[in-house]
Amino acid sequence: MPDWFTDRKREVQVSFKETLKELVESVPGASGAILADWEGEAVEQYCYFDEFEMKVIGAHKGIILSQLRELHARYPLGELQDIVITTEEQHHVIHAVGPDYVLVMTMKRAALPARAVQGLRRVAGLFAKEIY
Repeated sequence: MPDWFTDRKREVQVSFKETLKELVESVPGASGAILADWEGEAVEQYCYFDEFEMKVIGAHKGIILSQLRELHARYPLGELQDIVITTEEQHHVIHAVGPDYVLVMTMKRAALPARAVQGLRRVAGLFAKEIY
């Protein structure tokens, strides 16, 4: 593999990590964010807790997004973009990045998911330009 490819790949990964860090730090109550591919594999993540746990969350939420996209495609409502899952203790905000990637953010229950949706949409646009 040429050196320029390896260096460029490293730059993109650093850029993704830094962008995810800025996203998490800009949303009050956020605890982590991950970019995962269509197979549930983590591309990059940033979180305040165990990274393996964040990878599992990203993979599972990516499956949920895929399944809901399939169901949603039956109706002429436009493409599914965001999903917010709320539990007793957390919000998980899921956002599609093109047809093949997913961004997921975890937040405390008291946090405002709308702030996360706004941030995820902005970051998804940046990532989509880099990926596609």
